[in-house]
Amino acid sequence: MIIVTGGAGFIGSNLVKALNGRGITDILVVDDLKDGTKFRNLADCDIVDYLDRLDFIERVRAGADFGRVEAVIHEGACSSTTEWDGEFVMNNNFEYTKALLHWCQARGASFIYASSASVYGMGPDFREERACERPLNMYAYSKFQFDQYLRHHRASLTCQVAGLRYFNVYGPREQHKGGMASVAYHFHHQMLKDGRVRLFEGTEGYGNGEQLRDFVHVDDAVAVKLWLLDHPGVSGIFNVGTGRAQSFNDVARAVVSYHGGGEIEYIPFPEHLKGRYQSYTQADISALRQAGYERAFMSVEQGVPKYLDWLTARGV
Repeated sequence: MIIVTGGAGFIGSNLVKALNGRGITDILVVDDLKDGTKFRNLADCDIVDYLDRLDFIERVRAGADFGRVEAVIHEGACSSTTEWDGEFVMNNNFEYTKALLHWCQARGASFIYASSASVYGMGPDFREERACERPLNMYAYSKFQFDQYLRHHRASLTCQVAGLRYFNVYGPREQHKGGMASVAYHFHHQMLKDGRVRLFEGTEGYGNGEQLRDFVHVDDAVAVKLWLLDHPGVSGIFNVGTGRAQSFNDVARAVVSYHGGGEIEYIPFPEHLKGRYQSYTQADISALRQAGYERAFMSVEQGVPKYLDWLTARGV
């Protein structure tokens, strides 16, 4: 069995679908379906069982046996960067993840978990090194602190543990995220509604729409996880990005081109974001390459049209 926490969410549901593509259906999905609309992410997937996240962690802490578990892929977390209830965030993200780590180690199961590129704060360096890590909010701190916990216990680990620091992931099955969905998603819907896309004006030395991010298609993020499942001898903390920063203008142009034309409008940069906005991110993927991962990542020009095909086919 493979257990996927956050399995009804964005990256988790794409992983479940990819496992199905390999003929794997012995999957236990763990999630919180208070937002019932997330069920749509699993409606075309095949799983063996579902558990609420609180029921699951209660059983884990009680030493429950779910049969032979090959791996736990832990995507579940409070991902809100504006949540400042530190007690809640640390219990939900940090303590929960610690319990799963030790449960997997006791059972010889691989543990692949979602860290975050947010641990790097404003950058400017994005390497998996302590000197580069400057979390700016509780979400980032909870991810950073578990990475630190893992580093402290690394010498005692007996089976695979891998943390993945996602950069700006976009792609299918993110529609439930609302305002937190990717810019590609929002640009697409702006085009459908108004025939134009809206970007922030320049700030901090960047021209209009020229702020740079490492945009990675969710299929590439999932491919890294599948590769880790195929290589249980690989452990560590790895950036998951393309290794190439591209501008918001690049994303906007890809969306406009897909629609056969349209306008790009620049709107004033919000005052409350000045000094708190990542104008540049670019994953250093040297560690992932050195671990043996060779697959190429999609550029914005490749990934965005693929995503918009998916949205268009489903009327999302």
